[in-house]
Amino acid sequence: MKLVILDRDGVINHDSDHYIKSVDEWIPLPGSLKAITQLNCKGYSVAVATNQSGIGRGYYNEETLQSIHQKFYGLLADEGGVISELVFCPHLPDEACGCRKPEPGLLLTLADRLNTLLDSVPFVGDSLTDLIAAEKAGALPVLVKTGKGARTLKTGNLPSGTQVFENLSDFVNSL
Repeated sequence: MKLVILDRDGVINHDSDHYIKSVDEWIPLPGSLKAITQLNCKGYSVAVATNQSGIGRGYYNEETLQSIHQKFYGLLADEGGVISELVFCPHLPDEACGCRKPEPGLLLTLADRLNTLLDSVPFVGDSLTDLIAAEKAGALPVLVKTGKGARTLKTGNLPSGTQVFENLSDFVNSL
């Protein structure tokens, strides 16, 4: 199976330090939906792994999150694209769960659900936690400079072998 895993906020849609709490606040980054569609056209299944601690913080509930994702799926379908699987972690950072990135739980769940290995599977994110989760899961860490990506790049603490791209479209064009 050809698979690419994406983080959501900062990779697919605009990010906010105040969280994406409503359907109206979820706005795709320019070119991101088209890039996902291009992945599908190149024979890739696309999955999403996202931390959503706004649920644990009480900023929104799972029903709102599902509504946000329905908007995402609808806009993506309009472009001709599809997401094979989406998993999220609703927990707070201090809950020490195994699914919250930088832990690899979300990625391992995707591997299990999609019945595949993560060796050399790109996980595209914009934060160090995404890159560390990829490394821990045996996936390929890929950083995009959108969202928090430019700040992450400046830290210089990237896992070995991390690939860096301007945005999701540039990553897709490199495949």
